[in-house]
Amino acid sequence: MKSLNELLTILLLLFGSCHHCLSSLPFLRISQDFHANHYSTFDLRDAAKVESSLTRARASIRKAALMPSSTFSNIYRNAPAFYRSYAEMEKRFKIFVYPEGEPPLAHWGPCKSIYSTEGRFIQQLELPGAPFVTSNPEKAQVFFLPFSVTMMVEFIYRHETYEIPEVRLFVKDYIDRVGRKYPYWNRSLGADHFMLSCHDWGPITSLANPFLYNNSIRVLCNANTSEGFNPTKDASLPEMNLITDGYSSHHMFGGRPPLERPILAFFAGGDHGVVRSLLFKHWINGSDPDIQVHQYLPKGRKHKSYLNYMNNTKFCLCPSGYEVASPRIVEAIYSGCVPVIISDHYVLPFSDVLSWDTFSVFVPPPEIPNLKNILQSIPTETYVKLHDKVVEVQKHFLINQPPKKYDMFHMIIHSVWLRRLNIIVQK
Repeated sequence: MKSLNELLTILLLLFGSCHHCLSSLPFLRISQDFHANHYSTFDLRDAAKVESSLTRARASIRKAALMPSSTFSNIYRNAPAFYRSYAEMEKRFKIFVYPEGEPPLAHWGPCKSIYSTEGRFIQQLELPGAPFVTSNPEKAQVFFLPFSVTMMVEFIYRHETYEIPEVRLFVKDYIDRVGRKYPYWNRSLGADHFMLSCHDWGPITSLANPFLYNNSIRVLCNANTSEGFNPTKDASLPEMNLITDGYSSHHMFGGRPPLERPILAFFAGGDHGVVRSLLFKHWINGSDPDIQVHQYLPKGRKHKSYLNYMNNTKFCLCPSGYEVASPRIVEAIYSGCVPVIISDHYVLPFSDVLSWDTFSVFVPPPEIPNLKNILQSIPTETYVKLHDKVVEVQKHFLINQPPKKYDMFHMIIHSVWLRRLNIIVQK
């Protein structure tokens, strides 16, 4: 086995350390050894094969990470490492979905709401013949806990109490149940397990079990490092608001060519949280025609729709609300509008792979009063390059049914795969 320092060096070679203030922590953690408690109930030979396969994948990715990347797109932090990692994932990665639980609290989720990425992922993983899924847990590298925090909040949360003991109790009981029935949770103390939630309360729900919170891979929309999100083991989930029953998000794509967009910057949304309050204080309701900020869009035939605004805007403002994530980031990407990230402590989706600064602009919340000057100071040539990279990165945020290579489903799986590479489960 490699020393801990050597393995850390290998993992940092894959994608480098993140240099942006919003996600300054390293994205892949040092290996940890978890000792099993119940080896008598599963085949050690299969467990050894799983770890041996991951060892070969690490070596292959490490080799690719040292290759020149000048011939690849700069939307990736290390393109050769990403493509090799993706190929290794397709070749080796297996997920076991625990069958315990009943819909709607498990094996189900919302597919037409602001939490739709949660429901779409759960249901895509449940499709017959779903990629990466294995019915044999002995072959799996990770284990999915298929409960839906959003559905629990809808069906068992006592509204207006702002307390979630019933939700946490369900999660605690679920993990206790699979821990008694299968050896895998106890084998790694949950480190090779993952949950997924787009609900704001996903992080606090994971406190139901200390190993779920501290060890497991938590795939969360609310990826706030000031509230316990740990990018060395947790993964950021894109938030998007699907408003149709369609099976893909192709219909949301649009936008005028970059030099034919008359609006400099646009935002429309509720006055939620400190960041938006500051934005509204300085820019609401057309106080400057170049910075179109609205809480409610004007109504009537003469006025543009929300998507029409985005399709005609150069820079789409994406301020945090009550929580750090915003569906406007994905909406902006779909519209070919350069996202302007206005947030603190937010780890952006897929930022262990994607170089967000090649297709986004970052504005710290205290700089909101200077927003117009900041955006107008960006040279036209630079803006066009940002726009072109937005169009290039769209494929990684696209929802398909069934999933297709490099789309959002596969990128979420890849985020989990990267974090599983950071774990060694051994005797």
